[in-house]
Amino acid sequence: MASACMHVRPLLAFVVLLLTVFGGYAKSYALGASESDAALAIAAAEEKIVVCYNAAVEADGAGANVTALLVSLNEAGKLLSRAKLSFEQGDFDSAISLADEVQSNLIDFAAEAEALTETAIWENFWSLFVTVAGSVVGIVVVVLSSFVAWLLIKRRFGRRARGVGS
Repeated sequence: MASACMHVRPLLAFVVLLLTVFGGYAKSYALGASESDAALAIAAAEEKIVVCYNAAVEADGAGANVTALLVSLNEAGKLLSRAKLSFEQGDFDSAISLADEVQSNLIDFAAEAEALTETAIWENFWSLFVTVAGSVVGIVVVVLSSFVAWLLIKRRFGRRARGVGS
């Protein structure tokens, strides 16, 4: 029985050592997120806002109405500001949660901006097309009506001029 205890003691010591080492990791993870996790989440949220801002600028440049996009960006900016404040106060869980909320709020932003950009491009194209086509039709109408008026004037005054000279 003594030899069995001698084999169990080193195994028990090894298990206690493992629990101590990994228990420390589990404890720090269970207590909350780390500073580096929070910093990475905030950096990712900042990058997402920059990408979305550039998409909004592109949509605005195409002539799209970007008011709704700017409202979303403003809300995301507020959340990011709160995440940074939580980070500075050492509340890394809240910082990560708020940074994740920024990401989730802007998840469809790029698609919306692209759709608005394409819509604005097509609207501008058709507006230009209608303007050019309308101008061409207007020019043709003016030229034809001027030609018809000239023919009518020529006939009327042509008869008088022939009658006066005879």
